[in-house]
Amino acid sequence: MDNLILIGFSGTGKSAVGKEVARRLRTEFVDTDTLITQKLNKSIARIFKEDGETVFRAVEQQVVFDTCGLSGIVIATGGGSVTRPSNLEEMLRSGTVICLESSVNTIFERLFPGEGSKLQAETIRPLVQGDNPREAIREIKSSRQEFYSSAHWTVHTDKLTISESAQEVIHAWGLLNRGTSGPKFPLDSLGDEHLAAVVYSSTGPSYVYAGRGLLNELGTWCGAHGLMTKAYLFSDDNVLPLYGSQARSSLEEAGIPTMDFAITAGETSKNLRQAMDCYHWLAESRAERKDFLLALGGGVVGDLGGFIAGTFNRGMPFVQIPTTLIGMVDASIGGKVAVDLPHGKNLVGLFYQPRFVLADVETLMTLPKREMASGWAEAIKHGFIVDTGLLDMFESEAMAIQRLEDPIVSNVIRRSMGIKAEIVSRDEYETLGFRSLLNYGHTIGHALEAASGYKKLLHGEAIAVGMAAAARISHGMGFIRHEVVARHDRLLDRFGLPRRCPGVDLDAVRWAMMSDKKIDRGSIQWVLLEEEGKAVLRSDVPMELVDRVLRDVT
Repeated sequence: MDNLILIGFSGTGKSAVGKEVARRLRTEFVDTDTLITQKLNKSIARIFKEDGETVFRAVEQQVVFDTCGLSGIVIATGGGSVTRPSNLEEMLRSGTVICLESSVNTIFERLFPGEGSKLQAETIRPLVQGDNPREAIREIKSSRQEFYSSAHWTVHTDKLTISESAQEVIHAWGLLNRGTSGPKFPLDSLGDEHLAAVVYSSTGPSYVYAGRGLLNELGTWCGAHGLMTKAYLFSDDNVLPLYGSQARSSLEEAGIPTMDFAITAGETSKNLRQAMDCYHWLAESRAERKDFLLALGGGVVGDLGGFIAGTFNRGMPFVQIPTTLIGMVDASIGGKVAVDLPHGKNLVGLFYQPRFVLADVETLMTLPKREMASGWAEAIKHGFIVDTGLLDMFESEAMAIQRLEDPIVSNVIRRSMGIKAEIVSRDEYETLGFRSLLNYGHTIGHALEAASGYKKLLHGEAIAVGMAAAARISHGMGFIRHEVVARHDRLLDRFGLPRRCPGVDLDAVRWAMMSDKKIDRGSIQWVLLEEEGKAVLRSDVPMELVDRVLRDVT
């Protein structure tokens, strides 16, 4: 079973928080107290008064076992349900149990906020009736504490809003289930064979899928994720003629009305002026917050589409449908959405997670050879910073991977997606240092793109040159052996990626590097290799070494 079960004393917020958690996880919410009152057709106070606590606990046990027997739901339990060991055992067996905890004073203030609501609070919670309800709360809560301590996690809600409490519950759920088959809210019927990863974020899980033929089932996937209103299909003038009809047909067959909009393909479209054109399209189409946007295309479409979805009407749901390799293994995962300024890439943006990512490997068949090679750069990067086994696969299966042979290519793509998702889950907002490791090769790569006006190199090509440079800086710092630098060169060469970018103005590259958003107190935060599969952040790289490497790669 894979339920999320809330336990805790009355007044800690189980019902309200549970409803919000279920809304964010897009699944069903069940309150056992509500089911008991429906089953006996009387209030809890009347059950206690007319039938006694023994009858109440017997019915409660039946309801607990019935609800725990379901799958993929959020359950709020009664405060005393844990006092029966069989109930607690069943909860722990059927899913993740999280206790909501509050102080006696907080609970008292929530249950008895004023004279006007005192009678109602006493009626609903008969065990704390009497002349001194605060002391009754203290005694009963103390007697149950050993049961509450059996939870997998505890969230203290005294100073948290319902939204903040729900965020903490989801975060705890994600941490507890990371690296396991874990809870599947709410997609069991679609199976796991295409699931590459789940990004656990403060706004709920974001599912990542990859496989062949998935675009034909786009409408089904949207419905499974609770998206059944109006779809706004956002793409570019290269991709929309190729796959727009296929996507629209699948959506409309599922009963989802769809409108589409295409931008001019290329990095030069990822700007605020183009975003404004898209805002006008949505406004004139009377798009509402409950509607959703699908970004069908490469990294530019995903970045710009996500930026628009995250800001129009203060945020509308969106889906990433990457049709480029670089979009599949990198850009579509993690919720970073942004537009460029003349000063540099991605300087205006936000973190905004997609409902899900759906990568149809068949769309890669129409990708030009150069763009395919560009995409492999980000996947190779994942191998160097985290997973040497992935590097081994690139070396041993290079020809099959480049020919897009299955199952190897789908496995490599899903494995690379999983690396990105795992790092993002550990550091959603890039505040802990983990997510910054994904920027290996990006400092110089982004600077080369900006210095050349985004016209000379594709993004992955720039990252490839940046990785070749970062490897040489790592070697110059004494971190890695020359053999690791040579392995970079061999892999980049084998996948048709550049290691140099001649003819770029070095002063323009330096200026772009110092305008990068990753600058911290005037220092560049370099991502370097300590060894294969282990990246580190360093801010003490001498500029003489950087200049020497820049001259080499340009």
